[in-house]
Amino acid sequence: MTDDLITGDLYAYESLLSADEREELAGIRDFLQREIKPRVNEHWEAATFPMDLIPRFAEAGLVGRSYDTEGSPRGSRLFTGFIALETSRVDPSMATFLGVHNGLAMGSIVNLGSEEQKRRWLPGMLALEKIGCFALTEPHGGSDVALGLETTARRDGDGWVLDGAKRWIGNGTFADLVVVFARDLADDSVKTFVVEKNTPGFTATKMEGKYALRTVQNADVNFEGCRIPAGNKLDGGNTFADVNRVLELTRGGVAWNAVGCQMGAFEAALAYAKEREQFGRPIAGFQLIQDLLARMAGNVTASLGMAVRVAQLQEEGVFRDDHAALAKSYVTSQARQTVAWARELFGGNGILIEHDVVRFFNDAEALYSYEGTREINQLIVGRALTGISAFV
Repeated sequence: MTDDLITGDLYAYESLLSADEREELAGIRDFLQREIKPRVNEHWEAATFPMDLIPRFAEAGLVGRSYDTEGSPRGSRLFTGFIALETSRVDPSMATFLGVHNGLAMGSIVNLGSEEQKRRWLPGMLALEKIGCFALTEPHGGSDVALGLETTARRDGDGWVLDGAKRWIGNGTFADLVVVFARDLADDSVKTFVVEKNTPGFTATKMEGKYALRTVQNADVNFEGCRIPAGNKLDGGNTFADVNRVLELTRGGVAWNAVGCQMGAFEAALAYAKEREQFGRPIAGFQLIQDLLARMAGNVTASLGMAVRVAQLQEEGVFRDDHAALAKSYVTSQARQTVAWARELFGGNGILIEHDVVRFFNDAEALYSYEGTREINQLIVGRALTGISAFV
């Protein structure tokens, strides 16, 4: 293992990247450590978003790297995975902001939009001049949203009219482009639309009292007679299977975020164990502390290995829905365990924001639940294993 690899990468998976990718990743890591990390706790505690940093994310090369777009060549899946890991290792909230914009919103337009729609929206999104969000989850529909989608769309002359509500919409309070999924009243199919900021009939209200990913601005979104042009329906978004094409790819991204979250907690715990003294010596010298550290290292390493294999399967073009589901379910479950052990190592200091670990501890709970709960993802895997669906 070379000295410039991150502490938590015990098996040196980063060395699988090309030399050019490693050099660029080092620059991204430096940007995150230097410009983002010093401000993370302040914004997490206040539940505010550092809007002034948004242009810097684009300048640092953190936007659109999963796609072949003009001016932004696609990075390898392994490289973009490590970008997600590095971001989440510093702050899972920032990783979630980028995941929503890059993966869910841009991914919907890249995969479901026409060439004209891509030309219309992607350049501004690549420059982070236009922020995207993804409106699928509803107040009454989470895991069962595919069957119970209540937001409706009806064709009216030269446009569409949307009515309904969405909940838990990350970036929703300040997004310029809202990718919305609604049931067409004419044929009962789920279609995909883009609603632009300030469209009459569209409102977004910040959700309060959220104690995970506090920097992420989640919104309750409402559509009341919200009229949009016909050209704002994504050409390739005509069924819920089309929605799943986007979700399949982004679930792999959540696994990378969960690796970064637990790696950040593990590294914070390791540093603390070396400096914290009790009974006249650093607590890192006690057997029970070393046991906790070794357990955390095992979880991080196993999770990173799974995420790396996910990237390889994506690159080979053989990635399946059950691959995504297993990675999301397993890695986020391991993350919960790792951050709990990290918090335990800190003792009482583990609940102080100044030590970072309580932020990772809380944020792991959100990663565990969003983009498919553990139970739903386990059933996707179970269906693939047995050939029998156990969904209700």
